[in-house]
Amino acid sequence: MNPGSRMPASSTPSSPPTAARTVLGEADIARALTRIAHEIVERNKGAADLLLLGIPTRGVQLAHRLAERLAQIEPSFSGEYGTLDVTMYRDDLRRQPTRAVGQTVLPGSLDGTIDDKVVVLVDDVLFSGRTIRAALDALNDLGRPRVVQLAALVDRGHRELPIRADYVGKNLPTSRSERVRVRLSDVDGGADSVVISGVSTGSTSEGSTGEGSSNEDGGAS
Repeated sequence: MNPGSRMPASSTPSSPPTAARTVLGEADIARALTRIAHEIVERNKGAADLLLLGIPTRGVQLAHRLAERLAQIEPSFSGEYGTLDVTMYRDDLRRQPTRAVGQTVLPGSLDGTIDDKVVVLVDDVLFSGRTIRAALDALNDLGRPRVVQLAALVDRGHRELPIRADYVGKNLPTSRSERVRVRLSDVDGGADSVVISGVSTGSTSEGSTGEGSSNEDGGAS
């Protein structure tokens, strides 16, 4: 090499996107929901005063399915569930002011109050914890539940707040650059699935099959 000549700059190739892979299939999701329903009954010693509140969008459908399973396990359970919209309680409204406001719907038998109820929040993907923080703030405006619990179909980690799920269908280690999408036939058509895609940094998922949380479009629940 001639004196004064420059060494070629070394370049580190960026990690290529990984192919989307299904980490939970339809049967896996069904089994996870059945297990969660049994865990809810066991932990609360039955289903008395139990209220499921789904966080839109897919959390509502998951709450519906859990309510059906709980009614099969505990015939005394009414099968009712509700919807908890957290839009106006989010901490990112200044950055995303165009979010559409949804509707909170409580079962008619509650007369608009959740006082002294065992409330189980239901969401599809638990990520940063910020959606659940917003949900807790929304609950405060509805009443004073006896206890609040959280059920998530997928927990992908990367929490930014001290929030942990009481019931988890699948713990799925991910990198922040990866994307987790939950697909439910009730909402998306086709078969139920949980799919992970994006750039992997070496994290591995548990399970051979099967976020697109509608809350954060990327799973920042």
